[in-house]
Amino acid sequence: MDVELLLRLIVGLAAGIAVGWQRTLRHKSAGIRTFGLVGLGTATAACLFNETLHPDAASRVVQGVLTGIGFLGAGLIVRRQSDFMPHGLTTAAAVWVAGALGCAAGLGHWAVVAVATILAIGLLTLDHSLEHWLQRHYPHHRDADGEDERG
Repeated sequence: MDVELLLRLIVGLAAGIAVGWQRTLRHKSAGIRTFGLVGLGTATAACLFNETLHPDAASRVVQGVLTGIGFLGAGLIVRRQSDFMPHGLTTAAAVWVAGALGCAAGLGHWAVVAVATILAIGLLTLDHSLEHWLQRHYPHHRDADGEDERG
C-alpha cells in the first residue's frame, strides 16, 4: 500500500475523531465513531482522484461529498414540541466540518487539516457563556433596516 495514501486516510480519520471526541465529552448523539467515519469516508472519496491530474473531478467529488454530509447533518437537527429552539445545529455543523477536514486530508492539504482541526475544536470548546454575555451586553441589536434581529 502506498504510504502517502495510508497517511491521508489516517489523517482524515484522526481529524474526524478529534472533533468527535469533543462532541462525546459534551454527551452529544454523534461522537467519536460517527465523526471518525465521516473523516475517513470523505478522505477516501477525496483520495479517489488526483487533484493535480484531475482537478475538475476532485472538485466535483468534494462538492458532492460536502453536499451529502450536509444531509447527514440535517438529520441531527431536531425541534421538540416543548421548545421552539432547534437542537443539534452545532453537532450538524461539526459533522460538516469533519467532512471538509476529511476531504482536505484526502487531498493532502496537511496545513489546512491541522489548522482547521485546531480552530474547530477551539470553537467547540467555547460554551454558551460567551453567547449569553454578548446577549446581555447587546440585548436589542438592530439590523440595517432597523428591524430587531431576534425574530
